[in-house]
Amino acid sequence: MPALLEVCVDSPKGLAAAIEGGADRIELCSALELGGLTPVAGLMKAAASAPIPVYAMIRPHSGPFIFDAADEDAMMADIDAVRAFGLAGVVIGANRSDGTLDMPLIHRLKKHAAGLGSTLHRAFDLAPDADVALEQAIGLGCERILSSGCAPKAMDGLETLKRISAKADGRISIMPGSGVRCGNVAQILRVTGAREVHGSCSSPANIDPSAVSFGFAAPATNQTDVAVVRQMRQAIDAA
Repeated sequence: MPALLEVCVDSPKGLAAAIEGGADRIELCSALELGGLTPVAGLMKAAASAPIPVYAMIRPHSGPFIFDAADEDAMMADIDAVRAFGLAGVVIGANRSDGTLDMPLIHRLKKHAAGLGSTLHRAFDLAPDADVALEQAIGLGCERILSSGCAPKAMDGLETLKRISAKADGRISIMPGSGVRCGNVAQILRVTGAREVHGSCSSPANIDPSAVSFGFAAPATNQTDVAVVRQMRQAIDAA
């Protein structure tokens, strides 16, 4: 079977483009330019009728994945919203100040999300010891780890992705992400042995200069592109 394609989206148009292009699963976010934050309620509602599984990012603010008690309260409420809208799962993670996984907090988030699917996000990539973090993730009972191999881009972390995939040995799925594109996805799959990959499948968006001048839009941003999703799907199927 071809590897599964997860596409991250942050708008109703992006959701529709990912589904039309052949995505197998959606990571639903807001603010992808910040690495993805918790999606707004309206987007969760729109995604509830998607014909493929939708996992919502649970991340209340940008910056490091270091969360205090107020952040935890917000994340618990967001998990409640994911369940209420009938989405398939959540994408969770947290670090301590030294980069290690904040296991007590992640355990509480995972417990609160009982009955939902779960992905451990790239908080994993900030851990100082990937092998230790792997065993911790397996102990959490998450379905998968989204990882770039502890490097900014998956192509830079191929050897780590290969090693932890082999060490996982079917106990948890390792899903390469960050910089996964049509031109490199076959190599990433071949080297790592991964059975699922994560990508934005985006292209540059047209930006209204007046929106930029008023501070309502960034000078440059990307948007999910149905043609790129199709190309990614074809590259995966041919790998």
